[in-house]
Amino acid sequence: MEAAKKVLAADGAHASVAAIAARAGVGIASLYRRYRSKEQLFQRLCALSLGQWIQAAEHGLRHDDPWEGLTHYISACVEFSGGSLGPLAGTIAVTDEMAAKFTRSDELMRDLVARAYAAGVLRPDATATDVSLLIEQLGKSPLIGQLDRQGCTDLIDAARDARKRTIAIAFDGLRSDHPRLPGTAPAPALLADRWEQASTDSTTPNR
Repeated sequence: MEAAKKVLAADGAHASVAAIAARAGVGIASLYRRYRSKEQLFQRLCALSLGQWIQAAEHGLRHDDPWEGLTHYISACVEFSGGSLGPLAGTIAVTDEMAAKFTRSDELMRDLVARAYAAGVLRPDATATDVSLLIEQLGKSPLIGQLDRQGCTDLIDAARDARKRTIAIAFDGLRSDHPRLPGTAPAPALLADRWEQASTDSTTPNR
């Protein structure tokens, strides 16, 4: 699954089973013995990732400080690259497990946002959808991915430190003492509707 996330982050929905197997250090046959298709593999990856988001939100809600709880949630989701699932939207069928976990994850995240609003620590024009989009964007790290592909292991730690600084800058932008954001607040459908498929036939290649 870790290999699948990394290949997906680099190649998007066109990530091949061969590339995932190679990254994981296993043969394609071994992978297909566990998952009948690439779609089934990605469905499982989504379910596991949603489970991680739920755990991160539950942990965040246990924080006494609403701001610390919200930033913990965002940091945790970014750390396990929650944003890497975006390319799968609309390319795989949404299973019942995925739908149930998405609903639960969304409810918990909205609770975190509502609590931060009530405490006056989150800017009032930043929505739950803005937070989700921020996680998706911060979950990608082109620099770390490039260094990883090039085998520049001596630079990885510095790149990770730089990423932490970028995340801290983004957090500061969520604070309540800033000018209003430009444009219209994004509707939840902006993220949710992309997961709908035009049909349920098998349009995603298995290889």
